Amino acid sequence: MTDPQGFDRGLTNYGDRDFARFLRRSFARSMGISSNLLSKPVVGIAMTPSEFNNCHRHMGELVEAVSRGVLAAGALPRAFPTTSLGEVFLTPTSMMFRNLMAIDTEEMVRAQPMDAVVLIGGCDKTIPAQLMGAASANVPAIQLAVGPMMTGRHRGQRLGACTDCRSFWARFRGGGVGAEEIAVVEQRLAVTTGTCAVMGTASTMACIAETLGISLPGTAAIPAVHSARLLAAEESGRAAVALIGNKLRPDQIITLKSVENAFRVLMALGGSTNAIIHLTAIAGRVGVRIPMDRLNAISDETPVLVDLKPVGEGYMEDFFAAGGVGAVLRELRPLLHLDTIDVEGRTLAQRLDEPLEWVDRSVIRPFDDPVSTVGGLIALKGSLAPEGAIFKRAAATPALFESEGRAVVFEGLEDLSDRIDDPGLDVTPNDVLVLKNAGPHAAGMPEAGYLPIPKKLAQAGVKDMVRISDARMSGTAFGTIVLHITPEAAIGGPLAAVQNGDRIRLSVKNKSIDLLVPETEIRERLKNFASPPVPPRGYQALYRRSVLQASEGCDFDFLTAK
Repeated sequence: MTDPQGFDRGLTNYGDRDFARFLRRSFARSMGISSNLLSKPVVGIAMTPSEFNNCHRHMGELVEAVSRGVLAAGALPRAFPTTSLGEVFLTPTSMMFRNLMAIDTEEMVRAQPMDAVVLIGGCDKTIPAQLMGAASANVPAIQLAVGPMMTGRHRGQRLGACTDCRSFWARFRGGGVGAEEIAVVEQRLAVTTGTCAVMGTASTMACIAETLGISLPGTAAIPAVHSARLLAAEESGRAAVALIGNKLRPDQIITLKSVENAFRVLMALGGSTNAIIHLTAIAGRVGVRIPMDRLNAISDETPVLVDLKPVGEGYMEDFFAAGGVGAVLRELRPLLHLDTIDVEGRTLAQRLDEPLEWVDRSVIRPFDDPVSTVGGLIALKGSLAPEGAIFKRAAATPALFESEGRAVVFEGLEDLSDRIDDPGLDVTPNDVLVLKNAGPHAAGMPEAGYLPIPKKLAQAGVKDMVRISDARMSGTAFGTIVLHITPEAAIGGPLAAVQNGDRIRLSVKNKSIDLLVPETEIRERLKNFASPPVPPRGYQALYRRSVLQASEGCDFDFLTAK
């Protein structure tokens, strides 16, 4: 007996299956669906438009193009909405709502009658949320990224959100740019629909989805406004119908080997620190875990090959024109697991055997002439982070890689806002800025790890200094910044014990971050520690009770695979 297909899948249970089918078909008729289409397999299209999400402004065009591909391949497209996460329009942080969107996606894919699903997302938490949900629902799925925006121009300089917004703002804080010019720059940073124009979290996750094999080859980097983005959407619709026939499911695509490949590409891209949290969470949904030692081994073996901001000079439109993910994969071929399977049912080896038209070596460097001989990201461990922390060495200042300094402590986000620009702040360029209580339990883990240089130092010309927190930072950010300190301060990690004047040592060579205070003293300081109270109700209460630490992907404890 074959499994039910299309609108016959998952019939609502009234105790009479034939009646449920009759009722469903009659309601489908009210939408003007013909008898012929009612008998076809169904492809769901998870769409995420919102007027609070600038990156997804062109969602309607993409849904229409996917629908064309589905219809042309002989199935019925059915678009449905889920939560949409626009990074800069959410408080306290979009990271808090990633798991909510993942639940929404999983349950809607599982509950509604679809034989396959195309997931359309972009703004950086949406792709992770969709892949987490799809991995758990385990219905045949294809990820379609909305694509990056194009760059703007300002006085002869190309501008791309959001790396250039940070560099201009730093110059404004330091007095190098006036109020009139910063107001003009504001209008020129983000000039089209699409995700950030640099290798931030959104584009990093699109590249990871392609590497995992759950997006179509060659689709990660296509600009949002390029006609090829619509062609990719149409082809994704066709491919989703093909998935119904071969029954290839996410747990056959997202495997230990494909996750290792994705981490390797992440290193070669010099990609976002956030991608480590997101990829860990996605992998956790299928029971895969990459230990920190393995992450560091992958990083030390894998050169940075892509010269894009925030690590280099180019933008995503350059990466697309240069050869995209396919060119990077071909350079990394000797290091990759080539027997992984993608949504087309091909092995990675089969994909890479196909010739590539052209590669721009000013953007994607050859393996033996890299931007850097080692990967962009590493995990740190030590007395300040017993369960790990993350450091983006590709975007940091090498002169600060081996540092020891005096801690200048901020107890939380409000404290940071109140005091960072105080002219009386006791701080020097050789100190270590420390932010506590910005991790998942304390604050939902916002992108606050990019602590601003204190104004009096910025005005004196200081461009970088060591900064440490249990927060995240945007994938578009840069600097000598230690992130994701685990355990976080709010659950009594050693970070909670740090006091002004303590010495902290960072060693990139040893991959360590240490609080130079005796362990007995740390224990004594934490003796009366108490976590902040759990919110009394709603999603934030669920989040606080259930969220895991950064080293486990900040997923909910009841959603990870056993």
